[in-house]
Amino acid sequence: MTIKITPKTTRNILRWTTHVGSLLPLALLLWDFWAGQLGPNPIQALTIRTGDTAVTLLLLSLAVTPLNIVFGWKQILPLRKPLGLYAFLYVVTHFLIFTWLDYGLNVPLIVDEVVNKRFALVGFAAFLLLIPLAVTSTKWAMRKLGKNWKRLHQTVYAIGILAIIHYVWAVKTVTTKPFVFTIILVLLLVVRIKPIKQSLISLRRNWEKRSVRQASSTI
Repeated sequence: MTIKITPKTTRNILRWTTHVGSLLPLALLLWDFWAGQLGPNPIQALTIRTGDTAVTLLLLSLAVTPLNIVFGWKQILPLRKPLGLYAFLYVVTHFLIFTWLDYGLNVPLIVDEVVNKRFALVGFAAFLLLIPLAVTSTKWAMRKLGKNWKRLHQTVYAIGILAIIHYVWAVKTVTTKPFVFTIILVLLLVVRIKPIKQSLISLRRNWEKRSVRQASSTI
């Protein structure tokens, strides 16, 4: 007996997996905070973990289109929006930890930090650019903005670059994670270059046709 998974079931599984997977790091973070398991410097731990998750989710949202280009996974396209919004949630949390827990909402100190530390300045710029994208993520905004909506949301590529720069500059220890994040972002942006995109789509379609012919010949 075989269980047939319908396209609707697949979409539901992907949607709920995205929600659970995106909220799980926040749940674990809150648990560790409540249980006092964040180490000797809990604010630093909160900052690092929310930053890691924000960058990861941002890269995942940027990966949706390339995965469709390379593999033809159209069913994952609706995941761009929730992944992007969850990334924004962690960015806001990251920002609140910085401004509220770390600096006690002391505006002069916060401004001094942003102005004088390049990683803070770049991170703040990425945060500001993300705000209009989150605000205009509704269907109503898409209808109102029309073609301008797509132009506005293309700034996510610049946001991705700024986020990675912020991450690389903020990490004070030598680790492979900044390097890995940078390579992933470069690959995700390269796939979007029109000639490369068209070549990949052509290769995928040729491979799909060849697979169909091979399957037909074995029947």
